[in-house]
Amino acid sequence: MYDMLFSPMKIGTMTVKNRVVMAAAEFSLGQPNGKPTERMMDYFEERAKGGVGLIIPGICRVNDMGGASTFTQLSMSHDYHIEPMHQFAERIHRHGAKLCIQLHHPGRQGMASAINSLPLVIPIADRFPGVMKPIFKCTPLLLGMEAKGICFSMQAPSKVELANHGATRMHAMSKREIHNLIHDFIEAAVRCQKAGVDCVELHAGHGYILQQFLSPHTNRRTDEYGGSFDNRMRFITEIIQGIRARCGRDFPLTVRLTVDEMYARVGRPGVGYDLETGKQIAQRLEELTVDAINVTSGCYDAYNYWLEPASFQPGWRKYLAKEIKSVVNIPVIAASFIRSPQQAEQQLEEGDQDFVASARAFICDPHWAKKAQEGHPEEIRRCIGCLNCIKSFMNNAGVGQPGECALNMSIAREKAYFDMPQDGQGRKIVVVGAGPAGLTAAETLARRGFDVDVYEKEDKPGGQVVTAAACPDRNKLYWAIEDLMTLAQKAGARVHLGQALSAEDIAALAPYAVVLATGAQPVRPRSIPGVEGENVFLAPEIIHREKTIENARVVVAGSGLTGLETAEILAAHGNQVTVIEMAKELAPGAWFQMVDDALDRLKGTGTAFLTGTKLISVEEDGVIVEEEKTKDRRKLPADHLVLALGVRPTGQLADELKKLGLARVYAVGDAKKSGTIADACHSAFDTVMGIQ
Repeated sequence: MYDMLFSPMKIGTMTVKNRVVMAAAEFSLGQPNGKPTERMMDYFEERAKGGVGLIIPGICRVNDMGGASTFTQLSMSHDYHIEPMHQFAERIHRHGAKLCIQLHHPGRQGMASAINSLPLVIPIADRFPGVMKPIFKCTPLLLGMEAKGICFSMQAPSKVELANHGATRMHAMSKREIHNLIHDFIEAAVRCQKAGVDCVELHAGHGYILQQFLSPHTNRRTDEYGGSFDNRMRFITEIIQGIRARCGRDFPLTVRLTVDEMYARVGRPGVGYDLETGKQIAQRLEELTVDAINVTSGCYDAYNYWLEPASFQPGWRKYLAKEIKSVVNIPVIAASFIRSPQQAEQQLEEGDQDFVASARAFICDPHWAKKAQEGHPEEIRRCIGCLNCIKSFMNNAGVGQPGECALNMSIAREKAYFDMPQDGQGRKIVVVGAGPAGLTAAETLARRGFDVDVYEKEDKPGGQVVTAAACPDRNKLYWAIEDLMTLAQKAGARVHLGQALSAEDIAALAPYAVVLATGAQPVRPRSIPGVEGENVFLAPEIIHREKTIENARVVVAGSGLTGLETAEILAAHGNQVTVIEMAKELAPGAWFQMVDDALDRLKGTGTAFLTGTKLISVEEDGVIVEEEKTKDRRKLPADHLVLALGVRPTGQLADELKKLGLARVYAVGDAKKSGTIADACHSAFDTVMGIQ
């Protein structure tokens, strides 16, 4: 079915069994000493079992003193890493896959609190593993100090502006530091070869140190390592030459290369380098005997242009691979928001790349390739671009916990998940609600051997996701529901749409347990005078186009993602929109990439934003607001008010069931606590796995 996707191809002397590459994505699965943990090997071995041809784990540091991005990433900085890496490689090789280790140093985007502290932690953690918990509890303190600049400085080509979400201090590297780091990269590659790793990749993308040397924005040196194109290439050139001298021409070497820093996309044209320079770099890398170019883009200053949110379209970056392919004669690997095997096959057929790469596709479904190859692409659990993976990784890494996927509950517990206990014994369970929580509960319970029926009052499953997916360019969110429906039914659950059950109806079914995934209702605070007026609408009414407002003055109360997306719809209809938010910042609690994406889309619409502003009352021709800081009140002229103040769980059905004597009643998802798709799915999984 996908002839090119599952055909073999060489990268240098290495033959990869297919064109499927799992790109690197750090997930905090290692040990402080840089050795792989059992759960890290389980995690990647499951992807090898799932049919991936080439696996590139997360970033691997080459230096412990000042090259860490997390306390739990891989390392090849010492000879004691060779044997554990050999064991890791053997786990991958069992399934016919190849292992490529991505050598990395963060430069100005690093974790300054790890400088010099990690080498102190390693021997303590090795001798007393339990000590890491109290050490990780200190992480917020360390990060707080780092945010204030109370830390060592990160190595960088030059002392330049701080990177977004990067270190708060940096210094321009001395030549001695440069030469030492070149040596570190070379020695790490040598250790990988000794460990039986199939290939190494130099990470010259996403704004890390190799890219920093390549970019005129971050490399402002005046010596032989900066200035001209040749000088900016010198750092990576000497690393490649050193690896070739030590490892030989037959040891495969690739480079993950940002071919366009994408500053123009974030309103900074002329900063850094663009695609034309990226093509020059790729050509030079080929001349240096690199065996493949792994095409990527962006940096921390243009985060959404290398790690896309849901609004971006699959394949939007494929033009980058096409341009690189036009100037080199070595294989081109490219990630371009690959989501389906159909898309992957098409991009290969177009001839603009040789391998299709993704991290998130295989985070979401470790068996993506196997399902495609065996003719069951409809069973693939598709990544929806919700960015919970990076959000959870960023939040969890500091406390020694792995990242999570919103939809895949097997992350970092693969053995337990894929060998789930069959203890349901055919006992009947009723799930009320077919949103993400209800369907996750249904799939999990059915896989455990329970007899599961799902009842959804609406004719369409999805719950709150139906509303979220109706927002501009957010339709991919509904993939979650489509896939959960498929997988729940495949597991044996029966889904009944358009059936609203009362407590009595449920009791009559005599279930062993009831799982309530009934969702939540939009908040309309009755305490605010005028909130029931005819000029007041709820955000879902606007999103679903149940109410249309055109060429009017509209105030949106609430700047969460729903509020911002509602503002976008209103602005597109010629309205003069003002968004008010009681908190000091827009979209409090939302992941910054989602907020950046929403605000980018609102640029040029004339939408106004007022933070620290509280809604007091509603009048026919405006709203009264109060400034939180001064308590001053004023009137904002408005024809309409739209409420986007979140949702509130409904608990009536649970109370009624308990009154009828049903003892095992479990609320999950928004019915328990409002949150994201990830919150809903994890809430459901954790809850129903506890049903005995």
